Amino acid sequence: MMHDKQISKISLGFFPTPIIELSNLSRVLGGAQIFMKRDDLTGLALGGNKTRKLEYILSDAIAQGCDTIITAGAAQSNHCRQTVAAAAKLGLECHLILGGSEPDAVTGNLLLDKVMGCHIHWAGEHRKGEDIPELYEQLQLAGKKPYIVPYGGSNELGAISFVEATRELVSQDRSFTHIVFASSSGGTHAGLMLGKEIFKQSYQVIGINIDKGEIDNMPFCQHIVSLANRTARLLRLSHELTAADLILEDEYIGEGYGIVSELEREAITLTAQTEGILLDPVYTGRAMGGLIDMIRSQHITKEDKVLFWHTGGAPALFAYSQDLAL
Repeated sequence: MMHDKQISKISLGFFPTPIIELSNLSRVLGGAQIFMKRDDLTGLALGGNKTRKLEYILSDAIAQGCDTIITAGAAQSNHCRQTVAAAAKLGLECHLILGGSEPDAVTGNLLLDKVMGCHIHWAGEHRKGEDIPELYEQLQLAGKKPYIVPYGGSNELGAISFVEATRELVSQDRSFTHIVFASSSGGTHAGLMLGKEIFKQSYQVIGINIDKGEIDNMPFCQHIVSLANRTARLLRLSHELTAADLILEDEYIGEGYGIVSELEREAITLTAQTEGILLDPVYTGRAMGGLIDMIRSQHITKEDKVLFWHTGGAPALFAYSQDLAL
């Protein structure tokens, strides 16, 4: 794949991430062979898939001469934690706009954000960066040169990182029938869809929808396809994806974003107790819950070979101890 000369990246993580077989979990479920891509091991402040995106996005920030990073998310955002870590590594000031108000007990990702020394702004109902323009202006007036990292790192540069992750996957020389992962802000999903087309892979790319609602006033399914096509154009490729190329499973959202149900509890405990691997309550717990259901309902059959893409997030477990009710 040819990159435009202006698209560069910096090294922030440990790649390639390993692929392991979850033979115990596969046996307990009695269905498909399950494998896992361990993007929880990317190494940046306890890891996660956003490290891939930040390698491209923060390279752009540095190229533009920016000295301050702004991003946004929920109070337990894995994306925010990795962005703070990357900014610290690169010597950049970092500001987070987090949904809600400061909790009495600082734990999980929020604790790590504070340890790494970022500036936190609480935004009440706004957890998707609605207040970024105002903060951007304030920082400019204070003489800073700010750079906005989009919600979830999900712009064209973020998606490019998952086109490259597909290249990495292909180089690991494994064949799968399905790739299953948590789909929340769209960049990972768009990149994996486009990567599948570029590298002519036959597996199904199945995103488990984590969140209700729209992004940029556009239904989430349209947002993913649009982002994939904008990314293709940035890479000067002729690929044009349509809604027919998108698989987004909506039926596991439950009561909404970050609300833990029996689906997540079972997925987290079953994966931990069979494989010694920790999932998180918001993203990978829900996505694995979806995969478990698809295997039990034989939507994914015994003949299939599934790759679960572990996008990280285990620090949030500590903040959800009451909801996990172990």
